Amino acid sequence: MPPLTAQILPAPAPRTVLAAGAFLKHRACLLHGDRVWWTPLHGDLSTPQACAAMQTSLDGLLQAAGVTPEVVAHDLHPDFPCTQAAQALAQRLAVPAHAVQHHQAHIGVVMAEQGWRGDSAVFGLALDGVGLGSDGQAWGGELLSVTAAGSTRVAHLAPLALPGGDAAAREPWRVAAAVLHALGRGDEIVARYAPKVGDVMAAGVATLLARSLRCPPSSAAGRWFDAAAAALGLAPRVQAEAEAAIALEQAATHWLEVNPMPNLPVPSLDLHGLVGSLFQEADPGRGAARFHGALADALVQAAAEQGAHELVLSGGCLHNRLLSRLVNEGAADRGITCWRPTTVDCGDAGLALGQAWLAAHALETC
Repeated sequence: MPPLTAQILPAPAPRTVLAAGAFLKHRACLLHGDRVWWTPLHGDLSTPQACAAMQTSLDGLLQAAGVTPEVVAHDLHPDFPCTQAAQALAQRLAVPAHAVQHHQAHIGVVMAEQGWRGDSAVFGLALDGVGLGSDGQAWGGELLSVTAAGSTRVAHLAPLALPGGDAAAREPWRVAAAVLHALGRGDEIVARYAPKVGDVMAAGVATLLARSLRCPPSSAAGRWFDAAAAALGLAPRVQAEAEAAIALEQAATHWLEVNPMPNLPVPSLDLHGLVGSLFQEADPGRGAARFHGALADALVQAAAEQGAHELVLSGGCLHNRLLSRLVNEGAADRGITCWRPTTVDCGDAGLALGQAWLAAHALETC
């Protein structure tokens, strides 16, 4: 590895922690006192080459930093290569391995940057595509109350069925079909999507939904963006991560440059009705603006109902500038101060810092 340059935090951590990071946009870090050293960014751990590079970087990080961790932190998901590498490393070093839930770690990034010990609860919105929740389900649209000892899920976006599981992330039309089914409009699925994906595929997804087969639920904000984009005809299929969400943001941003925000429904974390209405929206830009405004309004309202005075915003969906601005403006209107990562990426590339900080303080309180 090249010579290490340390990131300096405003307060020291009570334990030295190696944090193994996330599956997507993988990057690990070593936290020692008020200093953080990072591995290079490896991308997604979906290939043997990426996993080998991760292992080499972990070993190189320990050697270059010259300190031995007292604990190795990792994601809650047991099948991730980074989790398995962390557990193996902890065993080799004879130190504890400590799991940190994915969205709790997103909030922990800001806690580390601000030097918050977690003695009192911090409210945080973690918005991304997927992360294993403490209940074994796929999360990603979470309002959490986080302390050093753990987190409480106080509110979340309504779960959305993902017909075909992971295939739904690559084919947003599937989650749009799930919305139709949930609204009692399953008979529209084949008529709407057979011209785009073929009769057999459209009928197959309709059958999965009707029989509740291979349709795991997810509260992920990213999947709701996919559903909205597909309902508006913007991205029935995608080639890259977040492609549908980017198309939705661009359509909304361009529309709002010349139009005021449309009237919004009563704030609700259940977006089925909102997305269902987008199928009848004649102007995709207006529909995209309605979705962004309603989502931001619902998220801020949920935080206000919990009595939040400060709110951490993190997760990959916060790369969406329009959503970020609307949440910040809505929070300010309700007297809520927002915080977000400033020294590292708000998505998975910065997640290891939150893992390390929370693991260090969780073990200190034991």
